[in-house]
Amino acid sequence: MNILLYIVLILIGGILGNRRLLPEWVMKYMDQIQFICLLLLLFIMGVSIGLDEEVIRSFGTIGMQGIFFAVASIVFSVLGVKLIAPYVFSKGGEEE
Repeated sequence: MNILLYIVLILIGGILGNRRLLPEWVMKYMDQIQFICLLLLLFIMGVSIGLDEEVIRSFGTIGMQGIFFAVASIVFSVLGVKLIAPYVFSKGGEEE
């Protein structure tokens, strides 16, 4: 799918959330909605992988690479959040 569509959807979601244009019940249950959508996405990805015969045949080959990239993604995501969070969540823009 076109990456421009993803960027547009993220921008629209950011604007709707920032300006509080969503109904109150949506905002109230946003955590649960996100969690359910994430589970649905993971399930659909699993089905898609399971249907691909070539991926199933090459699990032995790509297994270690997959584990490495998954662990690297997690580690660098956590490090990135740790580095950026103090600037994003500072109290009223004051220096600590």
